Amino acid sequence: MVGKRTILLVDDNFMNRRLVGAMLNGGHYLLIEKENGRDGLAYLLANREAIDLVLLDVGMPDLDGTDICRAVRGIEDSGSRLPIIAYTAHAMAGEQQSLLDAGFDDILVKPITREDFLPLLERHLGEGKNPGQEFP
Repeated sequence: MVGKRTILLVDDNFMNRRLVGAMLNGGHYLLIEKENGRDGLAYLLANREAIDLVLLDVGMPDLDGTDICRAVRGIEDSGSRLPIIAYTAHAMAGEQQSLLDAGFDDILVKPITREDFLPLLERHLGEGKNPGQEFP
């Protein structure tokens, strides 16, 4: 196995963070959790090179995931796009398209299951991103 992949999860709901952590349990990932948008954005900006994927709750009260995604996309260079996934209960087609238009690479609809979540990780972190990566 290649080294652990680092996922930054920004979600104000403790139970959602626990659920994601349980799904990633297996030793292949390092999960960094932030419980609000401001802390999440600050951590992301300070540690960008160490993060492989970001999972952002869209509906946080202080600074939501869409604001964070737009901020990151506004400062990225064209050659180093960080995979950013919207984590949301908003499943309507129009809402999903607006998230993609805001710069998200994919959408994970709550409530999530391992069957939805792990293939999404593989799409964004798997073959072609880090050959040899194993998934739990």
